[in-house]
This record gives sequence, structure tokens and C-alpha cells, in this order.
Amino acid sequence: MSRIYFDNAATTPLDPEVMEIMVRAYQELHGNPSSIHEEGRRARAAIEQARKEIAVSLNSSIGEIFFTSGGTEANNMALKCAVRDLGVQRIISARTEHHCVLHSLDALRRDQGTETVFVRQTQDGRLELEHLESLLASGGPKTLVSLMHANNEVGTLANLQEIGTLCRRFGAYFHTDTVQTLGYYPINLKELPIDFLAGSAHKFHGPKGVGFIYINQQNALRPFLDGGSQERNMRGGTENIAGILGMAAALLKAYGEIDSRRAKIREVRDYLAQRLEEAIPDIEWNGDPFGQGHYKLLSVGFPPGPKTELLLLNLDIAGIAVSGGSACSSGADAGSHVMDALKKDSPRKTIRFSFSHHNTLQEVDYLMEQLKKIGI
Repeated sequence: MSRIYFDNAATTPLDPEVMEIMVRAYQELHGNPSSIHEEGRRARAAIEQARKEIAVSLNSSIGEIFFTSGGTEANNMALKCAVRDLGVQRIISARTEHHCVLHSLDALRRDQGTETVFVRQTQDGRLELEHLESLLASGGPKTLVSLMHANNEVGTLANLQEIGTLCRRFGAYFHTDTVQTLGYYPINLKELPIDFLAGSAHKFHGPKGVGFIYINQQNALRPFLDGGSQERNMRGGTENIAGILGMAAALLKAYGEIDSRRAKIREVRDYLAQRLEEAIPDIEWNGDPFGQGHYKLLSVGFPPGPKTELLLLNLDIAGIAVSGGSACSSGADAGSHVMDALKKDSPRKTIRFSFSHHNTLQEVDYLMEQLKKIGI
């Protein structure tokens, strides 16, 4: 059997149809979108069509979508510009956020004196909204709440409607990292009380190195990257035309196939969970996968033992790609700040399986065969 890829929360394979669109863009749209000649106008028109497609997919205004190099830039822009331009002095977040948010909070605390407060969470990663409400009700300086939609390591989902409503009631801004959920869950920005939202194409079978930020039109920010007048004067730099077109095509396809993809992914995830429970009775699930959890992820706590310590490496040798947590810290299996926050000092070995609609039940069977050979 060829290699099996169960690490789709880290990144997803580029969709062949998306690749074709990008290749055509490289071949046919070689003009600079800022140029006024025909080649430039054609490139500009293509970018604006992609912006419209993304805006329609999320039910936002076209003028609220700005292209970036990915989710990390979008999250940095939301947090740092809110402090610089909107007078935010306190940010309420969670210890399980992606490192691009946590490290931005560290930088803001160091360089701007911004206060950081963390919402309490249950052991499965759910946010204690009563605690959030009490933090917001306590008054204090201008506040931004930054909470991700689905955790990238354990998959626990946050209720964006409830969080946004609390923020509106107490006059706080709301930023959410939806990198793991765009294309997997409908997001209606006309209905959700969200100020800033981040997305990244490579999580829904688009290209790497391109993403976007949604900025609610009521919030006036200055550019995060200074340069030319691109992106309505909001982000300097010549646009990544092929990447932007690929992202829009991938998002349209993801939402067009959302029901069938969800059904396939859930079938594979649930089958793996069943097989693991049968083979390893004291297996543990991290997060809340069968309740308030993203159907794309299954974070598993394997019982401690000498065989589990090298499980990640041995599965790779067997041709199976999985993760020990986030893929964004380094190339090494360096441990997980998320698991440290939720289950500190747990002796169990965490393996994150994350799926796409390309995965099959036969791949799960092969995985179980290899786990048996390894001695798990």
C-alpha cells in the first residue's frame, strides 16, 4: 500500500482541479494587478472575482476580505492592529490557542504592555463561558477577545455565536481563528457577531502560502505591512494571483461538497475510534470528539509504555503520516502546549489523527495492522 496520510489538520493535499486553475493563472495572468494596461486589468479582475467568491461563501461584504500570506499573518494583523489602532489594552484568550496567537500575545505584552487574561477551560478543552462573561463584566480597559473556532490539536469547538454575543453586550471586539473550520462548517458573517476572522487555504485543499483576514467594516485599521496601495491600501505587496485564485476555487469546492465530505470523514473517524476501542480497551480521547469536537480530528491518548514512546516514528516507518500535536512548532516531536494546558503531566502518548474525504476504511485497517505489529 502507498503511504497513508492521516495529518490533514497540519495541511491538506492540493486538489487537482485547484492546481489546474493555478497553472492557468501562472500561464495567462502574468500582468501586475496594479498596472493599468490590459494585462494588469485582467489580473486585477481575476483577483476581485476571487474576493467576491470568498465573500459570498461567508456572506460578507467584498470590502471586508483582505488577502494575506496565510492564517499566521491574518491573526498577527488582527491582534497587533487592534492594539495599535483601536485602543485595545486587554486581550482575553485561551492557553490552547495556536502559537501564532500566543506568541503575538507575548510580543504585545512585552512591547506594548498589553494585558493578557486566559479563559478557564475544562479538561476536554471547552471554554467556560461563565468565566468569560465575568471577565467581560468586570469592566476595565478596552478589550479584544481572541478565541479559535476549533482547536488544531484536539478539535474542541467554540460557540462563535455565544462568544460574539457576549462581546457585543460588553463592548469588546471579537477575533477568531477559523483556520481549521473554514470549508468544513458554514460561517455566516452577516449573522455572527465577529470583528476579525482568519483563514488559510492549505487547510481546505488549497495552496500553501495564501490566506485572508475578514475585517468587519465597522473597524478601521491601518496596514500591517506597509508598501504599495494593494488590498485597498490595507496590505502592501504584489498579490499572489495564482494562490488567491486557488484559494477561492478550493473554498467554493469545499462548501459545494460539504455534506458528502463530512459524511466520508466521519465514517473514517468513527471506524478508527471503534477499532481502537476494540483493540485497546483503556484508550482515551482528548478533547470532545463525539460531542463538541471537529469531525476532522481524533486526538488519542495511548496507554504509557515503551512501545508508545516511539509510536510516531514507527508509524512513519510503516508508511503512515500522523502527528503528535501541532505541526507548527518545529520538525521535532517537541510535546504539546495544548495537552500541557488540558492534561498536564499525563503519562499517555498523544497521537493526532486528522482526516480528509480522500481517506478510506481500508487505510484504517492497515493502520490497525501496523499498530498490532508495533505491539500497541
